[in-house]
Amino acid sequence: MLKFVSWNVNGIRAVEKKGFTDMVKDFNADILAIQETRALKEQLSEDLINIADYTSYWFSAEKKGYSGVSVYTKQTPLDVMYGMDSPEHDAEGRVITLEYDDFYLMNVYFPNAQPKLVRLDWKLGFNQTLHKFANALGEKKSVVLCGDYNVAHKPIDLANPKQNEQNPGYSPEERAWMDEFIGSGYVDAFRMFNQEPDNYTWWSYRFNARAKNIGWRIDYFCVDEKSKGRVKNAEILNEVMGSDHCPVSLDFE
Repeated sequence: MLKFVSWNVNGIRAVEKKGFTDMVKDFNADILAIQETRALKEQLSEDLINIADYTSYWFSAEKKGYSGVSVYTKQTPLDVMYGMDSPEHDAEGRVITLEYDDFYLMNVYFPNAQPKLVRLDWKLGFNQTLHKFANALGEKKSVVLCGDYNVAHKPIDLANPKQNEQNPGYSPEERAWMDEFIGSGYVDAFRMFNQEPDNYTWWSYRFNARAKNIGWRIDYFCVDEKSKGRVKNAEILNEVMGSDHCPVSLDFE
């Protein structure tokens, strides 16, 4: 059994000051996928790059202090793929994929559509490119696709759906893409085990939202349909602090 954890840390250097390396040891994950690192590898401390028992891989945006993903793994991958062969999208450092004997682990930081949905078209283009990329991998072996999807899929996935219907992360267009993605043969692992409301992974720093649990579920593990029997559990680790997101986990056979 492998344990995977995914977490948008909202700045790897900021969360390092909050005890990140100790948190990694506490997770005891076989693979830890991190989003929104907001740093170039050369800006990181040795303590961050070389956490005991892990090898880390980093893919940064060309723009400093922006986006970026990384993976810490105890399992040596067969291959590491940076981006998805799409220069327009890969410049933002949003996708890193590790290949193993019988699965791919894709770590993705999906774009934010931004206020007034000014980046909606760019985000939808990214989503479509990623979907094709994942499908191509899925023809070879199991695909586990984790990260900050930057969309709450259903009304159950955010505290105030009615008020947010035209807002980034819950626009009709973003939800329609998630419908299409799930409908094409991907499974939202958390919902295999938990159909309850009030399960969120992101809370605004404003209005004491986290204490009141006024949040959104926008961080996911998804697997391809043929591999869902390998999923043994999926959880939201909402007791973990340090970011405006909390981690999510997957037990994979």
